[in-house]
Amino acid sequence: MARIIPIKTIMDDRGALTVIQDELPFEIKRTFYIYNADGSKRGGHRHHKTIQAAICVSGKCKIFINNGKEKKVYNLDNPDVCLLLEPEDYHTMYDFDNNATLLVFASEKYDPKDYIHEEYD
Repeated sequence: MARIIPIKTIMDDRGALTVIQDELPFEIKRTFYIYNADGSKRGGHRHHKTIQAAICVSGKCKIFINNGKEKKVYNLDNPDVCLLLEPEDYHTMYDFDNNATLLVFASEKYDPKDYIHEEYD
């Protein structure tokens, strides 16, 4: 099941510096981000192999997860936490606010054969 991972953040008078170095349990092979979302749901799939790590670096959004055993909604509203999604986690991203930017790191390069678009019963 998906889980939240804290990310090291250093705060001082100049602001915050968040560092991702050894927190992710995979080598990053692809990076993408979603912004200027129009209110539509994004995602709507799970994977055969790909692990993903999602960080809402600006604003906030929600991610619904269904791993076939349990369902959960994560509210991402803090740039120093990361949601780790396992391949079996069917997920949809939604409820993006106006200034939301969702950054996602993936363990695999894009491969349409890795996607499973059916949600669990």
